[in-house]
Amino acid sequence: MISETVTTWTRAHPELKDRLRKTLQAIGYDTSDWMRIVMYRHCFAFIANLGPEQLDVLEISAGPHWAREFRFRSYTGTSYPSFDICSQTLPARFDLIIADQVFEHLKWPYRAGRNVFAMLRPGGYFVVTVPFLVRIHKSPLDCSRWSEEGLRYFLQECGFEDTGITTASWGNRACLKANLTAWRKRGLFGSLANEPDFPLVVWAFARKLPQAEKPAAPQPDSSASLVGGCAGGIDILSKSSERVPS
Repeated sequence: MISETVTTWTRAHPELKDRLRKTLQAIGYDTSDWMRIVMYRHCFAFIANLGPEQLDVLEISAGPHWAREFRFRSYTGTSYPSFDICSQTLPARFDLIIADQVFEHLKWPYRAGRNVFAMLRPGGYFVVTVPFLVRIHKSPLDCSRWSEEGLRYFLQECGFEDTGITTASWGNRACLKANLTAWRKRGLFGSLANEPDFPLVVWAFARKLPQAEKPAAPQPDSSASLVGGCAGGIDILSKSSERVPS
């Protein structure tokens, strides 16, 4: 197929990759990974609305897409194993943390999520993308999958409030079948129609709510507490009286 030939050739000639990409796009051939196109459109639009030039950004296991797309106020990219998000944090705090197709490879994703939460400033965002209906791809491990619903619960376990989380997903059967044996480019005819029952990728925007915006904890019913306290006192007195000899 054309997409396989293009991928093989560009890997063998990295110095010409960008030039070829622009040439192919000019004739309508999309060289982007088919399964990620809609995901990146949504994520990029979200970040553009935040005002990227005002953001201090951290990307976990950094790739080229985000730094190439935006001019952030500051950008820090980490790489594994020199930085392990499962066991390490940085001393700096960030307005935006990105983990793009990373968390499925982690041994301890909950630990990593809590470390992300710790490094966010109040009001900051975590943008996380993960695969779902995608074949196993070890790099060096492949451990987890999350649906939209599962990702929402996972992020809450990491410390984010449900009211600060937005999730989305994309996929269709044609793209699913095409990616069973190779990572396909969209090419000329790859459909971007979404079939919700066949999500290939899932993503979320999770905000670390400032203290003032966190939902108030439910207050106990004072009358119930009083009754409970009285009942407890009566029980104690009753047991005490049982120990007094007649």
